[in-house]
Amino acid sequence: MFRKLMSTTDDFSITILRLLFGVVFFAHGAQKALGWFGGYGFAGTMGFFTQKLNIPAPFAVLAIAAEFLGGLGILVGLLSRVAAFGIACNMLVAVAMVHIHFGFFANWYGAQKGEGFEFHILAVAIALFLMIKGSGALSLDRTLSKS
Repeated sequence: MFRKLMSTTDDFSITILRLLFGVVFFAHGAQKALGWFGGYGFAGTMGFFTQKLNIPAPFAVLAIAAEFLGGLGILVGLLSRVAAFGIACNMLVAVAMVHIHFGFFANWYGAQKGEGFEFHILAVAIALFLMIKGSGALSLDRTLSKS
């Protein structure tokens, strides 16, 4: 079962998608977990999730971990299917709880009160692709599944 979870091909096009997806989610996760890139850090994000959004603390921790550790896992290609699943769940909850109220489009011109869900839907689509195809070439999953 574990080997099947990590199995993937040497497809380099998957690698490109995985690396870019990993960079985006590692950066978003680092904002939430570490306060990098203008983020609020772990305590600030936990406060926002638990107090403003009324998310129970264990689920808030899972959301932060899904983006930070999931982004890191996808970036190096380790258990990418699991990481992609966590990110997909995170994005679907974000849409349902927050972004659905602002419509489809991102707030490019500052005309809306918040961000729409177009980014989140793209993230879910990429996550689903990685769950189906795996990590691709140049991944720890590929290296470990070959041995």
